[in-house]
Amino acid sequence: MGRYMSAISLNNVDVAYDGVRVVEGITFNVARGESFALVGESGSGKSTVLKAICGLAPEWTGEIFLLGEPGSHRPNLSLARRCQMVFQDPYGSLHPRKTVDAVLSEPLAIHGIGGQDERVEQALADVGLDRRFRFRYPHQMSGGQRQRVAIARALMLEPEVMLLDEPTSALDVSVQAEILNLLKRLRAERGLTYLLVTHNLPIVSFLCDRMAVMSKGRVVEIASSTALHDGSFTHPYSQALYAASGGA
Repeated sequence: MGRYMSAISLNNVDVAYDGVRVVEGITFNVARGESFALVGESGSGKSTVLKAICGLAPEWTGEIFLLGEPGSHRPNLSLARRCQMVFQDPYGSLHPRKTVDAVLSEPLAIHGIGGQDERVEQALADVGLDRRFRFRYPHQMSGGQRQRVAIARALMLEPEVMLLDEPTSALDVSVQAEILNLLKRLRAERGLTYLLVTHNLPIVSFLCDRMAVMSKGRVVEIASSTALHDGSFTHPYSQALYAASGGA
């Protein structure tokens, strides 16, 4: 699959923080419309890869292509319209003194997009929130409601790609399923491409087609999500991760 056919293409990517290399030799392709996961233990470098793709981890070398365009070493406004990120902590990623209306309107203002009222109300409806949430502040909502707002914000620019960094790990188990169902529905309705970072293999089984297993800053294996049902991993680390998650 060529880099221009892919939604996301990484070839031999290294990422460093303050000159210390934390991710090494990362190579994978995500097809347009595919849902792909980066899995592994905490500290394996998964979130760092996401940050490099969207320009938040500037010290990278190698090749990154996003929707056929070369990756940037800083946030790129034109790519932001096509690729958005949802972070782990919905409380930390929403400004505490901005209403939901202000949070959802901001991307439209930055990119000069009109029809704000209709777009904000539609976005709330798309993520299953009543219009009465429009003028609430983050502290007036539950964790699940805040994450719905964060997803709505990411959808405001009608992106093609969503980068999802542990999008349910800060939520109660009962709420996690609601958010995962929402993400699955949105992908189906909009033909979105997902790149999901998680340490939770059942989430991969529910939401993803394929996964790259990461350990100590490297990809050790790329496997189909069917491996989570039949245990057909080949690398010892992947097999151990699978066994620890309740697999064979």
